[in-house]
Amino acid sequence: MSLAAVILAAGKGTRMKSDLPKVMHKVCGRPMIEYVLDAVRGAGAEEIVVVAGFGGDLVARTVRDRAQVVYQHQQLGTAHALLQAAPLLAGFPGTILVACGDTPLVTAGTLARLAAAHAAAGARATVLTACLEDPTGYGRVIRDKGGRVQKIVEQRDATPGELAVREVNTGIYCFSAPGLFDALSAIKSENAQGEHYLTDIIGHYVQQGEPVAALKVEDAREVEGVNDRRQLARVESYLRRQIVEELMLSGVTVMDPATTFIDRDVKIGRDTVIYPFTIIEGDTIIGKHCIIGPGSRLINVQAGEGVVIEHSVILESKIGDNCTIGPFAYIRPGCVLAPDVKVGDFVELKKTVVGRGSKIPHLSYMGDATVGSGVNIGAGTITCNYDGEKKWPTIIGDGAFIGSNTNLVAPVEVGEKAFIGAGSTITKNVPPGALGIERGRQRNIENWLQKKSKKESCAGD
Repeated sequence: MSLAAVILAAGKGTRMKSDLPKVMHKVCGRPMIEYVLDAVRGAGAEEIVVVAGFGGDLVARTVRDRAQVVYQHQQLGTAHALLQAAPLLAGFPGTILVACGDTPLVTAGTLARLAAAHAAAGARATVLTACLEDPTGYGRVIRDKGGRVQKIVEQRDATPGELAVREVNTGIYCFSAPGLFDALSAIKSENAQGEHYLTDIIGHYVQQGEPVAALKVEDAREVEGVNDRRQLARVESYLRRQIVEELMLSGVTVMDPATTFIDRDVKIGRDTVIYPFTIIEGDTIIGKHCIIGPGSRLINVQAGEGVVIEHSVILESKIGDNCTIGPFAYIRPGCVLAPDVKVGDFVELKKTVVGRGSKIPHLSYMGDATVGSGVNIGAGTITCNYDGEKKWPTIIGDGAFIGSNTNLVAPVEVGEKAFIGAGSTITKNVPPGALGIERGRQRNIENWLQKKSKKESCAGD
């Protein structure tokens, strides 16, 4: 059985109240449409067409080479949307699977079962249905006394009796490709919305004596569509719980799944412990035996084994084995930490490379810096990397010792095993093994307190 898929993704999603196309809203770090692309590909679709509309260029950039994109420039209904794929699928001899771009929970297994049921029934059309406790908003699947599907009625056009039906159309179908687009062209817009409904093709085929089948989805949550921010939150909550449970089954400890937020593409090694109120996003990879959190956020981070991160934010950086970070550290994009590095409380790093075993324990800023191995950075050390026009580098050699409250005015280099005296502002290179110190001369005024008191007394007379 040859299978092609068309994903309907042209809607603006008015109820989202957003400048983004509905299918571009993210669920667990990925646009909704990406989940549907994965599902149809996993179901065996050899060709995939995405029908884009509002924000179509953004949708096309997201889809890239995973599907062909066609445009529905006028929103004239779902049948009209599917017709836009006709030029790409003309002459296709197999089955066309139609899916919705706003159903990120649908699985490849369900779509594969739908395609298999369609083939087994020898049907012209097979609709995926669901039974809901509250079917409000969905088109109802109307069957005859023998249980055969007769038509699908949209809620706006349904009679009171039809509205009582709890079996609903999910918007996911399989169609036999030959003759499909001719049949779609015959669909009229005689309904409350004045649109060309794809659901009407079911009644059309029944009237023509063509076989129509249906398959009930096993878990109705799979086909929950996202039309507003409340539904987006429900779908995301369900998927996040699923992600966390998969991680726990793989050997990761998640202390409180309800307060832990992990994106779909995150990978975490066994025996790592995730504390509450932690957010792990993007393509983050965390090794074994780590402790992450509480209260930490990691985005596109690569962390080795045995890493400890507490109350910290790390963005697009690499963290070596057995590093200790936090509490309250901020590691900005472009940082690379070798193994056994300590980045302590209230430390900020930006585009900085730190060598093995170096320590930046507290209250420091390292920007555009290269820090060697075995370096100790005293509290309050600042790299002055920006002169108002350009960013300049700071280089600190292996084994150097930087005293507290030091300003390193870039571009500047501190040699291997050099020492910087506390409270210095260093503007020139410090040779290896040298002591760099720059302070104003200290002046002590004897009997200052007595002189100050006498002066204040005279001023008051």
